[in-house]
Amino acid sequence: MVKEQKIWIAQNAEGKDYYMLPGMANRHGLIAGATGTGKTVTLKVLAESFSALGVPVFLSDVKGDLAGMCFPGEETEDMKNRIERFSLAEAGFAQKPYPTAFFDIYGKTGIPLRTTISEMGPVLLARILGLNELQTDLLTIAFKIADDNNLLLVDTKDLKAVLNYISENNKDFAAAYGNINKTSMSTILRAVVALETAGGEIFFGEPAINLFDFIARDPNGRGMINILDSRSLIQNGTLYAIFLLYMLTELFEILPEAGDLPLPKLVFFFDEAHLLFKDMPRVLTDKIEQVVKLIRSKGVGIFFITQNPRDIPDGVLSQLGNKIEHALRAYTPADQKAVKAAAQSFRENPAFKTEEAIQALGTGEALVSFLDEEGVPCICDRVNILPPESRMGSISDAERDQAVKSSFLYSKYMTPVDPDSAFEFLQRMGLEAAAAAENAALAAANEKELAKQKKQSDAAKKRAAKSVGNAVVGTVGREVGKNIGKSFGSFGKTLGGNVGASLGRGILSTLFKI
Repeated sequence: MVKEQKIWIAQNAEGKDYYMLPGMANRHGLIAGATGTGKTVTLKVLAESFSALGVPVFLSDVKGDLAGMCFPGEETEDMKNRIERFSLAEAGFAQKPYPTAFFDIYGKTGIPLRTTISEMGPVLLARILGLNELQTDLLTIAFKIADDNNLLLVDTKDLKAVLNYISENNKDFAAAYGNINKTSMSTILRAVVALETAGGEIFFGEPAINLFDFIARDPNGRGMINILDSRSLIQNGTLYAIFLLYMLTELFEILPEAGDLPLPKLVFFFDEAHLLFKDMPRVLTDKIEQVVKLIRSKGVGIFFITQNPRDIPDGVLSQLGNKIEHALRAYTPADQKAVKAAAQSFRENPAFKTEEAIQALGTGEALVSFLDEEGVPCICDRVNILPPESRMGSISDAERDQAVKSSFLYSKYMTPVDPDSAFEFLQRMGLEAAAAAENAALAAANEKELAKQKKQSDAAKKRAAKSVGNAVVGTVGREVGKNIGKSFGSFGKTLGGNVGASLGRGILSTLFKI
């Protein structure tokens, strides 16, 4: 609830009210406690209060029990008792719905959330892919080559197409961009394929989410509560981390420097944070720590909700100034150590032993320590958390579907778009190259066939000419033979005549003289 422009969140046994200062929300916060101790109620009370102040909220719903915020709470006997106990009616408590928008990266139970490879950028993408320094440099070069050649990187198939194109033509790029090792490019490609398997194929695409759509208010001036259905997503820690890093990094880049504002611009709640950081690569943890440290200057607050403070990396935990600790159980030596560490993170209250109090807390009770106007943590106290005004628990599929489709963002993001990007361009270029090669081969084959035909034609002509020549020679020979025959025939006949007789006689007389 909001009281005197402060977030009224709890009351101790003596009736003292406890508030969180909205201006200190950008110093981030922690809500911790064992299962069933009341973390979800605390989250809802904070989210409703920020919304009532006009501050937009983004929260991940891991169990599906936050969706009821779009409906008013129910007047149960327990709720009546709590309203009376805290004197909430006099303070203006009313069971009511809050403005909500439902999102789902997979697009099944909410408005899809997407971004493009280009918007993610090579540096953040390299961290997500777990690339080393050399591979990161090569990925950066790949982005540069894509930019220089007007190759739009929208989804993973675009990135794979560009990586394959560069690898196949690495010698052509060596002079302008340096040597490009094919083995390293193959390693990057395998990492991209692994990212696809982890859900990147769905997350990267168009239309990309405009993060300013999260920073919105309803017509009554209340901040929108943007609920990400993470029931399936949380099973994919890598994709969950990708989305978290992208949003925080992108917000840090697009929001102007703001410092400490009276009201934050946007507040994030990441439920079941122990699942977020579980098995997360060190590079991702370091990046989250860096972003958490820096984004406070942009007026953005982040609250992590988890079972045990030790689930949060120390570098991140040290940045969380507002603490709400529900009960922890110490059944093992490791649990006892965790309880002791949690107790030591509070300013000690001389009225009780913090370590013992944490283990004795009942459902709905918590130890709280908020930052004062100077940013100094207050002494912790044992309190009872106020109830939420919206419905507890989940909603039906029909109710969710109606809520999703009633959002003004539904028509903007629901239908995916596959634009003409690097994959299509390189595919066309490959088809054109193949067609050109095929045409060249066909032209060469035709030229060869024409040459062969010409050769055969010339050979045929030669044979024909030779045949004609032989025929002419034969005819001439026959004619000559005939003429010679005729001549010799006449000659014979002449020999039989006068000249022949005299010639014969002359020859015979010469012979006899010899």
